[in-house]
Amino acid sequence: MEKCLFCGIAEKEIPAKVVYEDGEIVAFHDVHPQAPIHVVVIPRRHWARISEWGPGDAAAAGKLILAANRVAQEMKITGHGYRLVMNCNAQGGQTVYHIHLHLLGGRPMQWPPG
Repeated sequence: MEKCLFCGIAEKEIPAKVVYEDGEIVAFHDVHPQAPIHVVVIPRRHWARISEWGPGDAAAAGKLILAANRVAQEMKITGHGYRLVMNCNAQGGQTVYHIHLHLLGGRPMQWPPG
């Protein structure tokens, strides 16, 4: 399997402005932010899309959300609110094929989003 952009960031081969990391998760500022706070949260392990996850991957999904919550707390946006977004495949808006969660905050969010 050829390495993707986010695998390179997780392995520190590609520079990124990392705001959180542990043994399984890396969170970094998006290079094309869609909000004043836009952080991408990824698992270090490569899965291309969320549709690949099954019941055995529930812990990985939970860790992504908990890491995003931690970053939101550190960035002091929990009181005002924030949005968590995951995209799947082209029509879902996915452009990098490595599971990732977007943490968006720092401004009012609109609905519908797209």
